Parts: sequence; structure tokens; C-alpha cells
Amino acid sequence: MSVQSAGRRGPAAPRGGAAHRNSPASLRARFARNKLAVAGLLVVALFFLFCFLGPFLYSTDQTHTDLTQVNLGPSGSHWLGTDAVGHDELGRLMYGGKVSLLVGLAAGVLATVIGTLWGSIAGYACGWVDAVMMRVVDAGIAIPALFILLVVSAITSPGVPGLIVILGLVSWLVPSRLVRAETLTLKRRDYVLTLRAIGGTHTRAIVRHILPNSVSTIVVAATFQVADAILLVAYVSYLGLGVQPPATDWGGMLSAGLTAAYSGRWWLIVPPGLAIILVVCAFNAIGDGLRDAFDVKGRG
Repeated sequence: MSVQSAGRRGPAAPRGGAAHRNSPASLRARFARNKLAVAGLLVVALFFLFCFLGPFLYSTDQTHTDLTQVNLGPSGSHWLGTDAVGHDELGRLMYGGKVSLLVGLAAGVLATVIGTLWGSIAGYACGWVDAVMMRVVDAGIAIPALFILLVVSAITSPGVPGLIVILGLVSWLVPSRLVRAETLTLKRRDYVLTLRAIGGTHTRAIVRHILPNSVSTIVVAATFQVADAILLVAYVSYLGLGVQPPATDWGGMLSAGLTAAYSGRWWLIVPPGLAIILVVCAFNAIGDGLRDAFDVKGRG
């Protein structure tokens, strides 16, 4: 094979035992051994079914008020009662969960994509480029993400797309540091050095070798980012700065039901609070399971 041919295709990453340990079947087997992670995956799947398919089986009106059905307790017609404007609370839980999960998932993915691109470029470039880019990250981490989110939300009153963008723009900093650290290690591997020696471009080195070999770090970071985004949405909505009525999410339901809880109407606060806790813990458990599955160091 000629040098020109090898240059066009690029050197192959190491194969053999490491490739076998990182095969999909091997990763699934290691993930399945973590019972907490499997339980977390089941909880997330059930909540997605509940929020996105549930409304087709349990149809309610979440747009118009019904003042004749205000603050009713759980019953056969309203399984989780109604709220202060007559909305069915179980239907509201599905509707709010759809917003929370959609915003959390989209914002987590957006933050991971931005952080991955930023961290891989900084780690690969090194020198003054890396120094400048990481000082930007350090400055951003020094400012609490919740504070930035509250200020921007108070100024703009964002809808669902706006929340996704804002959350993504304040949450990419930690993934960028993780990917940068991984890139600093990978850029010294033989297959990357060989590619550069035969004339491969920097872009090819990042896209074809560094990013694919950073997939474990990226996937785990994305999982934790989704959990963090769901919490941030709940914080902002709890303070009244999230999506505006008639739209809602679990944090907004907590805020609306807080005062009613003192009157004994537990169904307005327990279900959304429990949903937030379960989903966030489930995503964190999945992240822990993925981290253990991808981390093959020390395994035979």
C-alpha cells in the first residue's frame, strides 16, 4: 500500500483486546451488571411513556380552566385530584413532564455538543489557543449557572425553545473540561501522530480519531448534563421564571402547589416533587452505569 493511499484513509485506531472490550455487546453486558443503572434506565423509559403516550390514554384539557372543579381531591374521575384552576393533576403531571423531559434532554445534548467542540479544539491546539479558551471556561465556571439563568430568564421570559438555548449556553463548561482532558491524552497516541506525520489535517485527526475515541467521556457527560438541566428547569420554574401559563413543567407545578400543601392538598406538590427526584436520580444512575461500563481499566 502506498503512503498516499494510507494518508487518504488515515491510520487505524488500535484493534484487538481493547476493541473487543469496547464492543456494543461487551458494553451492554457490563452496563447490565449494574442493577441500579438498569433500574434508572427503566424509570426513565417509564416516565417517557407516561408523559408522551399517557395523554393519549388519559385525555384532559390543560388549556382551559374549570372553576367548578377547583381543588378536588383524588377520585375516580380525577385520579390525582385537580389544581386551583380546575386542571386535572394527573394530566398536568404528564403535560409538565413532557416539557421538563424535552427541555432537559435537548439542553443536555446542546451543552454536550458545545462543550465537546470547545474542549476538543482547545486540547488539540494547545499553546495560547488552549490557554485563552480555557480561561473563558474558568471565568464561566466561576459564575453560578443558576444565577445566569435567573437573570436571563427574568429579562427575556423564555418559552421552551428559549429555555433549551439558555440552558445549553450555561451548561457546556464542565463537558468542555472533560473532553479537553481526554483530547490531551489522545493526541499523543501513535495513530494520531502517524496521521499527522503522513500529512493528515487537524480536522481529520479530531473528527476521525479524537472524537470517536472520546465517546465514553461524551456519553457519560451528556447523561449527567440532562439530569442537571432538568434540575435547573425546576429551579427556574419554581421561582416563576420558567415557561409561562398555560404551559407548565414539574417545577412550575411545585411552585403553584406550595401554598396549597399547607391546606392539606398534598396531591398538588408530592407527585411533581417525586417525579423530579426519580428522574434526576435515574439519569445520574444511568450516568454512573455508563461510566463503569466504558471504563475498562483494571478489568481482565
